[in-house]
Formats: sequence, C-alpha cells, structure tokens
Amino acid sequence: MSVLTVVKLQGDTAAFQKALANRAEEFEAISERAKTKGAIHHRFGIGDGFVQVVDEWETPEQFQSFFGDPALQEFITSAGGNPSAPDITISEAISSPDQF
Repeated sequence: MSVLTVVKLQGDTAAFQKALANRAEEFEAISERAKTKGAIHHRFGIGDGFVQVVDEWETPEQFQSFFGDPALQEFITSAGGNPSAPDITISEAISSPDQF
C-alpha cells in the first residue's frame, strides 16, 4: 500500500512562483527523477509564507531517501524554500467509497 506525504516548508512564495515559471525544465527533471524513485502523484500549494508539497509514494523510505538528497535540498533553497525545518506528515493511503 502507498503513503501520502505532506511537506510544509517556510519560504518566499513569490520567489517560488518565479522559479516555477523560469526554471520549469529543472522542476520537470526533478519530477522525472522522483517517479523513478517511487513517486506516484505530486502537487504543490502555497499559503502565507509557505510552500506545501502533497505527494503519494510507494513507501515512506523512498520518499525520505528522495527528499533527503543534498542536491534536492540545494534546489529547494535556490527556489525560495527553507528545507532546514520542514513539517512532514506521512500517512498510509487508504481507499474510501467517496474518493475521487
């Protein structure tokens, strides 16, 4: 069974949105690398001073290995995020009759 991961990073959301627009190829390359490491679904959200990442992974270990990569941590910083103290929640993904 897969897991859902929710990561909340403090950061500069304007810088992050600019990075999404100006560095799309880098984001796409990271996405492809994540898929080879066990990522199933991926989505970003932004709020007041934070970026949220909502993913589905095959296992918690695959997520942790991917997220802990120093190159990814550097990229996050360069895109306006602060990966030093993320709020990470990992839960077992379950099916429900109302899911869509």
